[in-house]
Amino acid sequence: MRGIPMRIGIIGCGDIARKAYVPGIAAYHNLQLTAVADQDHERASSLACEAHVPACTVDELLRRDDIDAVVNLTTPAAHASVNRDILASGKHAYAEKPLAISAPEAAPLITQLRKSSLRLGCAPDTALGAGIQCCRQLLDSGAIGEPLSFTACMAGPGHESWHPAPHFYYQRGGGPLYDMGPYYLTALVHLLGPAESVCAMGKRSWDERTITSQPLAGSTMQVDIDTHLNACLRFQCGAIGSVIMSFDTWRHHLPRLEMHGREGSLALPDPNTFAGPVLLNTRSNPQWEEQELRHPIGRRGLGLAEMADAIANDRPHRTHCDIAYHVQEIMDAIHHAASSSETITLMTSCQRPEPLPEVLSWRGDADD
Repeated sequence: MRGIPMRIGIIGCGDIARKAYVPGIAAYHNLQLTAVADQDHERASSLACEAHVPACTVDELLRRDDIDAVVNLTTPAAHASVNRDILASGKHAYAEKPLAISAPEAAPLITQLRKSSLRLGCAPDTALGAGIQCCRQLLDSGAIGEPLSFTACMAGPGHESWHPAPHFYYQRGGGPLYDMGPYYLTALVHLLGPAESVCAMGKRSWDERTITSQPLAGSTMQVDIDTHLNACLRFQCGAIGSVIMSFDTWRHHLPRLEMHGREGSLALPDPNTFAGPVLLNTRSNPQWEEQELRHPIGRRGLGLAEMADAIANDRPHRTHCDIAYHVQEIMDAIHHAASSSETITLMTSCQRPEPLPEVLSWRGDADD
C-alpha cells in the first residue's frame, strides 16, 4: 500500500527543472509536485503551466503550508542562501550541486541543520543509479579485491557551444570541477568512502571565451576560474587515484572512470548517467565482461524520492549533505592545491552510504 506522497516545491525554473526534475518527480510514487517559483515570474508561470501546478514568488512558496520539501535549482552562487531560507521556513531541502560555492560558505548550513530535525539532500543522485550501484555490489562482494587505485576523467570543450546562458559556468562556483566534479567525486565516495588528502595542478587556458550557442552566439565572456585541473587524491581506505577535469579539451579517448584492485579491474559507466555499461576484468578471468544491472536504471529525482522514503521511515538518506560537504571540500582543496603546489589534508569526512536495495516500493513505472 502506498503512503501519502511528499509534497514538493521547486525554486528555480530553468532548463534542469523543465527537462529533468518535473518529469523526474512525476516518475516516483512518493513525490507530488505542488508549486514552482522563480525570481523571473514569467519563467515560473511557463513551467507551472507545463506542470499543471501554481506559480509563486519565492517568498510565497516558502510560506505555503502544503509543501513539505523544496528542490533548490538556482544558480550555484545562490545555492547556500536559498538552502538556508528553505530550512528556515521549516521545510526539508534538496539542492542541486554544488552545495555552495565553497566549503566555508556551506559550513553554516551544516550547523543550521544540526539544530533541527529537517533534512538536506544534495545532488548528484546518479550514484544511486543502476550502474554505480552495480559497481558497489561488485566491490562489496570482493570482485576486484582490495581497491588500490582509480582514474577519473571528464574532458570536453566547455558548455558555451550548447547552453543558452553559459556565463555562470566560468564564474566562481563553476568550471569543470564544480560543475562536473560532483558526479565523479560522489561516485567515488559511494564506492570507496571519504577522501583523505589532495594535490593538484591547474590552468586557465583562455581569459575570454566566445559563445557559439543561441541566443548569445558571437558574444564573449570573462573566465574567472581554472578550466583544466589535474589532481591526485588519497582516500582513507588507502586507494589513490588521478582526476582530470577540463573544459579545454576538444576530444579524448580516456576512460571516464576505472578502478583497480588486487584481484581485478572495473570499468565504470559515465557517473553523469544512471545506467551502464559496467565491465569487469579479474585475475581468474582476464577478459572484459559486461555485468548485469540488477537495479532499475533511475533518473533525476531518484535522490529526492529516496530522501522522502528515508524521512517516512526515519532512517538516514543516501544523498546526505555530509557527503556533499565533503565533496565540496575536496573540490576546494583541488583548487587551493593547484594554486599553492601544496598537498592538502582534508578536514571533513562522511559516512559511506549504504548500498541501495534492488527492490523499492516507491519506484515509479517510468523509472527505467
